[in-house]
Amino acid sequence: MSFAAVNGVIICYESYGDGYPVIFLHGFGSKKEVWKPQIEDFSKKFRTVILDMRGTGRSERPDYSYTMNDVLYDIKDLMDELQIKSAHLIGRSFGGMIAQNFVLKFPDYVKKLVLIATYAKAEENHVKLIVANRIKGLELLKTDPTQVFLNSTKMLYHQSFQREMKKNPKKKFHNSFSMEDLIEESTIYPSRPQDIINQGNVMKEHNTLDRLSEIKHETLLLGASHDRLIPKTSMIEMHKQIPNSTLEFIDKAGHFMTVSKAPEINKVILEFLEN
Repeated sequence: MSFAAVNGVIICYESYGDGYPVIFLHGFGSKKEVWKPQIEDFSKKFRTVILDMRGTGRSERPDYSYTMNDVLYDIKDLMDELQIKSAHLIGRSFGGMIAQNFVLKFPDYVKKLVLIATYAKAEENHVKLIVANRIKGLELLKTDPTQVFLNSTKMLYHQSFQREMKKNPKKKFHNSFSMEDLIEESTIYPSRPQDIINQGNVMKEHNTLDRLSEIKHETLLLGASHDRLIPKTSMIEMHKQIPNSTLEFIDKAGHFMTVSKAPEINKVILEFLEN
């Protein structure tokens, strides 16, 4: 684990393996550890960099309203600090929104783009709902993290994976994590209500709908068959607008398919990056 002072904040990151760099951007209110199921497979072939974006995990959490530009320059300046001139960029959900804005602002810093379970425009009312629900969950997290996790599974995982986890909470999936591990991880450096509000302000700015055609990079769009947060139509619309894009849907998967379907996801992305 390492720390870098960039763009006026301290960003926590981890780097694994050698080769061409791949940078992973996590989702809303999440942190870099969500990419644990990807690290082993990707670090065999690429320099794999995961980071806590400002306001999350072990990175600094300044108490002012963040802008999209703040986050974009955090990533760009971290790449400069690590002497990474360009990288493959992988973003899931909120991280996918940031990745879209990043590739439009700093196109030379990106080789290939992977957008997972994301969309091109955030609606303010939807953001308000996400922020309110997440803050409500943070209160319960203090007393009953297991219940918070079980509440979230309904929105994040396919029913078959939910059943499998509940049946045996100690079972290690993909040699990476168990349900108990995921619950414990949620209690380590959790977000504060103000962090969620600050990140929500970044999400409110997200609107690439009229600029997707400017993304000329090879792009892989990955959707989930049973994503209750991002409708299939959002991914299909992005595919239509991004000229050099490929769209795939992962079967029997929910919003957190990078966790539940890690081997399948890793294989699809690695084939795309190595092609």
